[in-house]
Amino acid sequence: MQIGLIGTGRIGALHARTLRDLPGVDAVLVADADAERARQLAGTIGLQAADDIDALFAARPDGLVITAATSAHAELLLRALDERVPVFCEKPVALDVPGTVEIVRRAEDSPVPVQIGFQRRFDAGYREARRALHAGELGLLHTLRAVTADQAPPHASYIPTSGGLFRDCSIHDFDILRWLTGREVVSVYAQGANRGEAFFREGDDVDTCAALLRFDDDVLATVTATRYNGAGHDVRLEVCGSRDSRIVGLDERAPLPTAEPGVSWRREQPYATFADRFADAYVTELAAFTEVAAGRAASPCTPADALEALYVAEACDLSRRTGEPVELAGIRKEAGRR
Repeated sequence: MQIGLIGTGRIGALHARTLRDLPGVDAVLVADADAERARQLAGTIGLQAADDIDALFAARPDGLVITAATSAHAELLLRALDERVPVFCEKPVALDVPGTVEIVRRAEDSPVPVQIGFQRRFDAGYREARRALHAGELGLLHTLRAVTADQAPPHASYIPTSGGLFRDCSIHDFDILRWLTGREVVSVYAQGANRGEAFFREGDDVDTCAALLRFDDDVLATVTATRYNGAGHDVRLEVCGSRDSRIVGLDERAPLPTAEPGVSWRREQPYATFADRFADAYVTELAAFTEVAAGRAASPCTPADALEALYVAEACDLSRRTGEPVELAGIRKEAGRR
């Protein structure tokens, strides 16, 4: 199997190395809008670089992985559908809700499989929590508490193109909460704050946020995120039931220094980045995509799934701007009119 990869930045380089080492992948062909960057990556890790994106499509890969700039996702996705190439795309699917709705419509009308990169679905902890919940081991689910906290903020130049903290970071929590519970969010109330660098405020963003979500079965979830978690990269989920609970991300590398006197908690070096925290999940995710590309499995995360998570992010961003709760029905209705 030959896999093409477009976009050789940080996540693209990570995925290229992963694909290179996957059983069943015979060749990885990389391309980038910056052809020299693609050649440099290919030379460094022993892959082949296409002269440009047209040349990559002309090579007729068995599958395509899109890790290009966000602004290029929709165009590349549509081209893959037109050329009937199974495609994996990092989130977001498109720059906004209308663009995402269009991708969903086109994908649902096409026989070409599309997988979206929400890697937490492939993390062992989240999978075990989901299994325990649906096996009835937790009893009545009542509360979910999700945390996504970067150790240090990204470069200032990233913020204007990120979509904002809810769409860039918390959207992973919105997706995993839907996937884990099998339920839909019906309303949100969110707040945001800026305690750090001025470039967040100047980019119309926040560096810290918190949201309260209500699901269609009245389960409540809190979702918090920040760009400033000096203790380390912290991604956790508490799944609390009437009989038992599970905590995802509570392992030897969790950046959770205790304040309790006389308590010692032996641990390894805390996670520093998302690539560190989800190293195994990224491998499992791309291995799943090779099965999708080969026609042996259905997509485990579709554009429609990405759209639902985006609706929640949109509602949260609207709530933090207005200071009012937001019903998801209104967000979905407005998207339908578009």
